[in-house]
Amino acid sequence: MDTRRPPTTAEALTSLSVREREVLRHLADGLTYTSIARRMDLSPHTVDTYLRRIREKSGARSRVGLLRLAIAVAEDQDRDRGQEPD
Repeated sequence: MDTRRPPTTAEALTSLSVREREVLRHLADGLTYTSIARRMDLSPHTVDTYLRRIREKSGARSRVGLLRLAIAVAEDQDRDRGQEPD
């Protein structure tokens, strides 16, 4: 049995690459995998690969967990731009 605790949201965010954060930002904006792929000029398979890596790094076990992380990325980027989160 794995007794390691899952990373905190902050820890998960710092472990993500720029492209992984970009995929999550698009996910937070409500885009589908196919739409994300088009927007980033990638294949849907590559988007799926990014999301699997994000799940591994973050410990997200469901789509809801992934979406929570995506919203955290969006809020983090908005703060960096000096914008108020929605």
